Amino acid sequence: MKPIVDFTIHNWPALITPSAVLLSVLAVGWFTQRLLFRALRLWANKTSTKFDDLLVPALRGPFMLWVLILGLHLAAQSSDLPSRATSTVSKTLLVLWIVSLTLVASRLAGLLIKYYGGTMNGALPVTTLTQNLARLAVVTIGILILLSTLGISVTPILTALGVGGLAVALALQDTLSNLFAGFYVSIAGQVRVNDYIKLESGEEGYVTDISWRSTTLRALPNNLIVVPNAKLAQAIVTNYCLPEKRMSLLIPVGVSYDSDPDRVEQILIEEATEGAGEIPGLLAEPAPFVRFIPGFGDSSLNFTLICQVSEFVDQYRVQHELRKRIFKRFRKENIEIPFPIRTVYIRNDASEPEAGRGI
Repeated sequence: MKPIVDFTIHNWPALITPSAVLLSVLAVGWFTQRLLFRALRLWANKTSTKFDDLLVPALRGPFMLWVLILGLHLAAQSSDLPSRATSTVSKTLLVLWIVSLTLVASRLAGLLIKYYGGTMNGALPVTTLTQNLARLAVVTIGILILLSTLGISVTPILTALGVGGLAVALALQDTLSNLFAGFYVSIAGQVRVNDYIKLESGEEGYVTDISWRSTTLRALPNNLIVVPNAKLAQAIVTNYCLPEKRMSLLIPVGVSYDSDPDRVEQILIEEATEGAGEIPGLLAEPAPFVRFIPGFGDSSLNFTLICQVSEFVDQYRVQHELRKRIFKRFRKENIEIPFPIRTVYIRNDASEPEAGRGI
């Protein structure tokens, strides 16, 4: 610290011009930032695209840093420093500029994937994994540019990484297995974010994210289920949103043997058709229908009402409302929903069995 102070005291006239250049650049940059970003905000508010709304905040943060780097560079060029020192300062500032630009581009790439990835045909689904891959690609390009700027050959580094990569792969088998499984799950398109899935082991819920290690499900009770990507890739998965979210809902209904099957079928179809315009999630098309299945039960005639709901979670409210409507209609039409009936035989000593009918 003392040599720097002594140099400043004895050579302060030589610092006047560089300091003036630096302060001038900072002042111009500050006014430019205020005017430029005010105009950019007005422009962004008039456009309907999301890109400008992402670009303006991403550039606002590092703008003054870039102005400072420019000011230091011009100040160094206007000083009486030796050419070697000036070259070192310029190269250091160039490295800082490349690093800051890489970080901004990496963040912007992740945001673009987040907001635009789902709208591009053939693009990977928007997940944490795909956003991180986009950021990693930008950072890799930035590192290669930085090494090239510093005059460092990339070939020996790649050779060393190739040799060391084998040891790393052996040590991180589980991690790499989850990483590549998550990448496969993302590009396969059979499990997507916001899909409702059920694993063969019983876990089920909405897919909220696919990261480099695991896939997160949000169960209906609003709990999170974390499934390692490797296990998800090997599991038997039922996706209730493919090939479409609409799905069939089967509601079993049992009536007395004294009931007219045609009348029961008509009532069930009428209630489901009327409910399609009143019950959220219940669809009018395809039209509901009834099948006399499973048929003849121990104590009832068993029908199945088949209708369509918008998506998996709608089935619970639809069943709730439809069953209430069917019960009220059956009571109004005097159609009995029977209790289970069993016939019991009582044997008295060695005599013949005496039949008794009980409920």
